[in-house]
Amino acid sequence: MIRLNGHDRIEGDLRGAILALGNFDGFHFGHQAVAGKALNWARDEGRPAIIATFDPHPVRFFKPDLPPFRLTSLDQRQRLFCDAGASAMLVFEFNAGLAGTTAEDFITELLVERFGAAGVVTGADFTFGKGAKGNIDLLREVGAAHGLKSEAVRAISDSDDVISSSRIRAALKEGHCEEANRLLTRPFAIQGKVIHGDKNGRELGYPTANIDMGQYLRPKYGIYAVKGRLPDGRVLNGAASLGVRPMFDPPKELLEPHFFDFAEDLYGQTIEVELHHFLRGEEKFDDLDALKVQMDRDCEKARALLA
Repeated sequence: MIRLNGHDRIEGDLRGAILALGNFDGFHFGHQAVAGKALNWARDEGRPAIIATFDPHPVRFFKPDLPPFRLTSLDQRQRLFCDAGASAMLVFEFNAGLAGTTAEDFITELLVERFGAAGVVTGADFTFGKGAKGNIDLLREVGAAHGLKSEAVRAISDSDDVISSSRIRAALKEGHCEEANRLLTRPFAIQGKVIHGDKNGRELGYPTANIDMGQYLRPKYGIYAVKGRLPDGRVLNGAASLGVRPMFDPPKELLEPHFFDFAEDLYGQTIEVELHHFLRGEEKFDDLDALKVQMDRDCEKARALLA
């Protein structure tokens, strides 16, 4: 699938596309409704469909000191957009230039002139442009004068509340994996390169594939039942520690999955670790023998949950 840069003019077969426009971090059920409307519209008119996203997230630009909150990396979003049926992913680099672009110029100079979009679909509450002055009403008004059609999708709710990225983040921070995964329509997954650690797990009989959390949201620290997806497509069951490892000094924040019945070298490979069930919070035990007994129990429980 093609990844387009928001700085570049779109030419060729992708010009005249229907554009799904939003942040789409997480690409949850509500985001999928926006993308789905764009994909159906494009299909009906025989046009390409492009899903646009922002990187970094606009909130990160305006509040750079916020703790990490990402639900998906760009690579993950590209795969999700491809699986949804989009022709391409368009990435806006959110910087001072984009932040200072007026809503009117965003429509005329970017959507119409630079990208040649025939139609745009957004969430009903989506805002854009300098001071967040742009909305669906302005998009329809200004776009219509330039041949750009616009549609909006109302927020999607379940029996509890509106489905949103902030709601998913809150569920993950509380260790409610099943709830977050239901709203996402798939397991929350952290993708990263396997790095060398302190070999503590290996000494305890539980070798781990250590991953730096990067800009991902920090779910509740503790032990999880997980699935690992390897570059060759294999899926492995396992148990993982996510946190600062209170039994070891110095504290070091890592995601450390141990995959059952697996002994291959994963160093340097990029893998994806899905969080399926929260087993327990982080604990400090009296000694390593007590930790080992608890790890045995954790893995037994994880095997049962993932079976």
